[in-house]
Parts: sequence; C-alpha cells; structure tokens
Amino acid sequence: MIGCDNLSLDLNKWRQIVAAVIANLAAVTGGMLSSWISPVGPRLMEEDTPVGTEPITEDEISILSSATGLMSLFALIFYALSAGKISTKIQAWIIAMSGIGSWVLILFAQNFYYLLIARILAGVVCGLTFSMMPVYVTEIAEDSIRGALGSLLSFGVNIGVFLAFILGATLSYRDFAVCGLIVPVVFIVGFVFLPESPAYFMRKGLVDNATRSLMWLRNNDQSAVDRDLKLLEKQFTPDSIKTAGLKHLFRDRGTIKTLIISITLYAGQHFGGYAIIFSYTGMIFEQANKGSVAVSADDSLLVLAGIQIIGSLIPTFTIDHLGRRKLIISSCAGISTFHAAFGIYLLLQSREYDLSSVAWIPLAAVSGFGLVYCAGLGPGTSIVTSECFGPDIVSLGISISLATEFISNFLTTLAFPFVSSHFGMHVSFFILAACPVVTMAIIFFILPETKGKSKVAISEELNRQAKKGDNHSLNLNDNGIGKNVS
Repeated sequence: MIGCDNLSLDLNKWRQIVAAVIANLAAVTGGMLSSWISPVGPRLMEEDTPVGTEPITEDEISILSSATGLMSLFALIFYALSAGKISTKIQAWIIAMSGIGSWVLILFAQNFYYLLIARILAGVVCGLTFSMMPVYVTEIAEDSIRGALGSLLSFGVNIGVFLAFILGATLSYRDFAVCGLIVPVVFIVGFVFLPESPAYFMRKGLVDNATRSLMWLRNNDQSAVDRDLKLLEKQFTPDSIKTAGLKHLFRDRGTIKTLIISITLYAGQHFGGYAIIFSYTGMIFEQANKGSVAVSADDSLLVLAGIQIIGSLIPTFTIDHLGRRKLIISSCAGISTFHAAFGIYLLLQSREYDLSSVAWIPLAAVSGFGLVYCAGLGPGTSIVTSECFGPDIVSLGISISLATEFISNFLTTLAFPFVSSHFGMHVSFFILAACPVVTMAIIFFILPETKGKSKVAISEELNRQAKKGDNHSLNLNDNGIGKNVS
C-alpha cells in the first residue's frame, strides 16, 4: 500500500517493496544499536551493574556514546573507497556481522572493554547502513515509487529507536540483547535472496547480469525491463564508470548544486535540533517543567519516539504524490515554528510568568518537531541526495554529506548546553528556530522537484541554465528520450 495508487494497483512492484523492506532491517538494527545507551546507560552506572563487578563511570558512558559516532566516520570512508568495487551483498554481510557481533558482545560483556568493542561495531552498522542503503534502494526502485521506498530508511531507524526505548524499559539487560540480536540475523537471511543492484552490474559492464536483476525486480515484466535498461545505458557511459575522485564533485553546475543541496540538508538536520532533542531530553524537560506538572524524560522520550514513527509514515504515502521539495520546505517551516513556540515559552518562564495553564506546550512543541521532521526533512535528505548525485559519484557524495552530518551533530550537541547555561535555553531554541529558515531558503532556490524523474532527467535539470519565464523541466519518456514537460 506504499504510495497508495502506485503500488496497490500494480503487483509488478511487490518484489521491489519486499527488497526495500528487507534492506531497511539494517536501519532497524542501526536505530536500536545507536539508541541502546540511552535506556541501558543508567543501569550500567548502578551498584548492581549487569556488566562486571564495578559500575561504569560517567566518563566511560561518554566514551561508549562517542565511539559509535567516531567509527561511523571511518565506515563512511570505507564505503566511499569501496563502493562500486565491493558488491552490496558483501557490504550487507559486513553490516549484519557487525550488528550480530555487537549484540553478542553486549550479551556476554564482562567489563567496559567488551562494551567499547560492541559500540565500535555499532558504528560500522550505522555508517554503512546510512550511506549504502539509500543508494541500493534508489537503484532497485522504479521512478514512480523511489521516494516511498527511500523513506523506509527513516522509518526503519525510528522503529529501531522506539524498540530500544520499549525493550530497554521493560526487559532485563540480557533479554534486551537477545531481542536485538534477532534483527540483524533476519536481515542477512532475507538479504541473501535479494538480487544485486542492476546499477552495480552496469558499473562492471555486466549487462546480462543487470538484465537478470531487473527481471526479478520488475516481476518478469519484459517491457519494464527494456525501458529501465535503456535508462541505465544512458547513465552508465564509459566516462561514468571510471573511478571518481573529489575533483569530480565540482565538475559541472549540476554536481556542485547537488553537493550544496546535500550538505545543506544533512547539516540542516542537526542545526535544526534533531540530535539536541534526543541527547538533552532530560535537561530540556527539567528546565521546561519548573513550576509546572513534570513530564519525565523517560515518558517524553517514548512519546517522541512514537510520534516519529507516525511522522515517518507520512512521506511513505505522500512523497511520490506531493513531491520531495514541498515536504522538505514544509517540514523546515514546521520545525522553525515549533522551536520558536518553545523558545517563547522558555523566555516567558525565565521572566517568571505563570504558565501553569499552558504547561502542555513543551511536550507539544517537542512532539510537533518530531512529527514534522520525520514527515519531511528526515527522510527527504537521503532520498534527494541519492537521486541527485550521478551514478559514478553518488557513494562519494553521500559519504561526504554524511560526514558533514556527524560533524554537525558533534558541534550542535557541544554548543547547546554552553549556550543554554550562559544565555538561557530560550536563546538556544530561538537559534534552532532560525537555522531551518536558512535550510528552507537554500532548498527553495536550488532544489528542483525530483519525483517521478529518472536520474538522467534530474541531472539534466540541475545542469540546465535557468532562463527567465522558463518553467519547464526535462523528463524522459518510456523510450528513454528526453522531453520537456510543464
């Protein structure tokens, strides 16, 4: 039922849907592992710690938290260097084995160092999943459902986060690890039966293999296979299959614009407050609940995680109808509005106004942020980036953009407590409200609508010199021939 009209009436797409769902079980694994420290960390610091005989210290918890992010950066470098050379199948095995190894180490941990290695392996899972899976899904999906299937990455991550919070709150330490272990096992068992991306075979010049992959993905629809094979042949020219370097990211107008778009979106996620909201939930609600009925950090995290799952479903059903551009711009506008509302609340609170009658605003503002973020900016970022970069540089482009994301994550989470303690938390939220406006402006002027367009058509439009009064965009007909459409 993804994409409603497109999929429910066309059974030829069911294999693509199954493939995308199985692939994004890796995202569920990444979401669970990245969030594991949040519910389990406090237990590790208790006297009756489940790991070893001595409680884990706050410094060690900090090291465990940062180890995953640091290793994700190294995983991105590996992906950038190996993409196109190592098959998706092998990279999927690396993700699965790293996920399984992480949960096994957590399950049998005897001391801090077991957990440190587990968190390093979790970084491999996150780094490879968030860079590889958007590309794989984009390459196996038809243009009409590419956005809907691409949005499953965000949905999978949010499912993983939600499961981590629920299981962490209700199960014992080791039962939680056993449940977590199941997901990467199911992922790799399912992925074994999926075909390699047809684009991977085209990069290798293996047209027959690409045809067989398309035949499976298109449910043996020969006309669809012939059409998509023509489009792939247009993408993978002799020049496009050469190894790309950093200089190729600046080779033409369209590629430079794509780099600006992707960096803006990935950085905009964290300068819009995503990491801050999750990292400092307790601090935020402790401040917001002064003088009012308190909402615990645990309860607010569960509410926020649940809201994000609902928000993640919105683009799955709408992104191939409304388009990426509208959803991302609307999402940025919503994020800015909710942060501004929270900032005003905190400002009035700092001036000792009686806000007991509107004590619901903090939870509503944070929940609203989670909803609009997951409905647009969250999933739209990876979808647009994987669509706009050319086939020879998509892996390198996404890796660099994700590196920007991790750096933005680090900078914003470092700055938030400093700004809040020195200038007031309301100032932090006013800054968070301003940042999405910048993101929205850049996307409004640079990003074309990409829904339903082939990568060839998107590249043509990005490279096209805009002319006054020219509102046409280049697309491809079923024969792969360019045409102008209004």
